Amino acid sequence: MKQGFRQSMAWLHTWVGLIPGWILYIVFVFGTAAFFQYEIDAWMRPELPSGTAVTPRALDAADALLRRRGAGAESWSISLPSARGGSGLAVSWSIPGQDRHDRKEITLDPRTGRELGVRETRGGFFLYRMHFDLHYISVRWARYLVCVAALAMLVAILSGVVTHKKIFTDFFQMRFGKGQRSWLDAHNATGVLALPFHVMITYTGLVTLLLTLMPWAITANFADRDAFYEASSPRPEEREVSGVAAPTMPLSLMVASAERQWQGTRPSYINIEHPGDRNATARLYPERTDWAGNRHTALYIDAAQARIIPIPEPVKGGASMTREVMVDLHTGWFAGYGLRWLYFLSGLGGTAMCATGLALWCVKRRTKLPDPACPHFGFRLVERLNIGFIAGAPAGIAVYFLANRLLPSAMAERGEWEVDSLFIAWGAIFAWTLARPAKRAWVEVLGTGAVLFALVPIVNAATTSRGLGASLYRGDWAFVSFDLTMIVLAIAFAYTARKVLRHQPKAAPARRKRNSAEAPA
Repeated sequence: MKQGFRQSMAWLHTWVGLIPGWILYIVFVFGTAAFFQYEIDAWMRPELPSGTAVTPRALDAADALLRRRGAGAESWSISLPSARGGSGLAVSWSIPGQDRHDRKEITLDPRTGRELGVRETRGGFFLYRMHFDLHYISVRWARYLVCVAALAMLVAILSGVVTHKKIFTDFFQMRFGKGQRSWLDAHNATGVLALPFHVMITYTGLVTLLLTLMPWAITANFADRDAFYEASSPRPEEREVSGVAAPTMPLSLMVASAERQWQGTRPSYINIEHPGDRNATARLYPERTDWAGNRHTALYIDAAQARIIPIPEPVKGGASMTREVMVDLHTGWFAGYGLRWLYFLSGLGGTAMCATGLALWCVKRRTKLPDPACPHFGFRLVERLNIGFIAGAPAGIAVYFLANRLLPSAMAERGEWEVDSLFIAWGAIFAWTLARPAKRAWVEVLGTGAVLFALVPIVNAATTSRGLGASLYRGDWAFVSFDLTMIVLAIAFAYTARKVLRHQPKAAPARRKRNSAEAPA
């Protein structure tokens, strides 16, 4: 702190950006992809038709299937497709005494109600969860790590603005081929271009995990978390099985009741407890399509008597309503495709900002090493972590998409194997970077990423009838956009690999060489 305010902020920006930087990069990579999670779901389930509207005919078919094959079940679940696509009309039921993972599930065509053979996949939902649950880490500890990283990101943004006093001027000066200067220009440009987005997405991300980060408001005002959730999201008393048989109201009537209650918003999920019993209860959740649609609470229906069960109004003060707005801003549920693409491109800018910042740390310090050709262990560790995360994580995502097309459809636990393939490929890339010189590792891993992303639309066209050409002809824009995005990413990775390959580091200053030569052996 004796160096002055700006110098202290520069030191803070450097280290608070490096230490959690790899976690932040993963959060940005997977979180950016998650803005199109439903479209990714649609691409990863090519057996589903492109239409999303659920017809009365399909609802009646789902109803008949559940009554026929789910008779005697503890519960029925009906998942309706989003307006953005990604899933069919999925029905499932739970047999008494079985584990919840043993639920029987069938996917129906949302237009005709015909049963579809859809491949098992985690789809875009896995990418969404990965950006804050980190998959293999305990959920609790993963969210703590993400919270700490997000706090560091907020500090890094603010200290970065203070440090770079010419940050807005430098934004218009992209100097290529200038080594450290070029990396700093790229870091500044990607940081400034979407600076309001970076501040918003970081702050609102912290708000979404507020109860993880700051649980004291709950402990100070409620006996436990259950009491808090009961006050914030009230529900009717649980009803036990009566043992008296009674017909359950048709699904079409439930959907119609919900649409009337929610002023036209359709349900996205229906759960019916104790179907066929006098105490059957249906719980319906609204679809998230716009800002207003997110404000509706769950609807409870007495499924035997076909009447809505009244529940107390949730306790909502200014703080909880503000939090809801912040969560909506972070997730972008309300966004149309124009704004959603802006979110996506801004997320790519954040990803590039993290990547260039991590790379800049090594570029800036390499010239200061006594022997840049033989750096110390700490420098080599950071360099290899940079390669493994910056180039390896996107390559792993490309493998995830390829596994979706190449793994056998009837494979047991197929969805989990898709996820495992991502981490196997990512781990192999990490191992490869350890065995190769840094520059060669960068070129080879970036080149591998380019090849993998380029293969995605090729393999899609070879294994399905929804390749790029066929999708263009049909006007299937979700598939067209996905394949074109893969091609753009392949070009970006190939271009970056070429730039790294052709880069020639500048010779160290003569004074540094002389000092190095005079150093004792």
